[in-house]
Amino acid sequence: MLKILLPFKGMSQYDEAIDSPIRGSACGPVTAAAIFNYHENEPLGINDVYRLLGTTRIGLFTWRLVRNFHKIAGSQYAIQKTRSISEVKRELLNGRPLAMKFDRYFTFRWFSKPMFNYHWVPLIGFEDKGDDVILYFHDNGKRNRPSKVRTVSYNEQRSVLRFVKIIPRKSG
Repeated sequence: MLKILLPFKGMSQYDEAIDSPIRGSACGPVTAAAIFNYHENEPLGINDVYRLLGTTRIGLFTWRLVRNFHKIAGSQYAIQKTRSISEVKRELLNGRPLAMKFDRYFTFRWFSKPMFNYHWVPLIGFEDKGDDVILYFHDNGKRNRPSKVRTVSYNEQRSVLRFVKIIPRKSG
């Protein structure tokens, strides 16, 4: 039974430093900034990240994260979408958290009952459990509660999950 859990510091999308009108839709920028901080140990202002990524009041579209991540990180990162759980596990085994999105709406699963309807989180680990994979993630907090590590069954949520690999390029 294989298990990995990266030493990751979560952030809350309801932090006082984030402008109150955007907190409800700041999960994508918080996820991107937390992953960038994990690699670079350089905190980013979420209000700026929100704007640079092109986030809207309904959230951050995957294509905008992929297209605009360079605006916060420069060209030193490769950003790629994946749906493959084996690729996701490989990234985590290589010490790289991923951006994971629960998306009931744009996966056309309107009648499903996912853990979240539409929410970005940093994926920080996994555990193989028989025929399933348990995914470990930071939930980006709630009002009056910091981010905490939670788990979800890949098999139960796979139809609404999307992943973005955020890979630092090796320098010289």
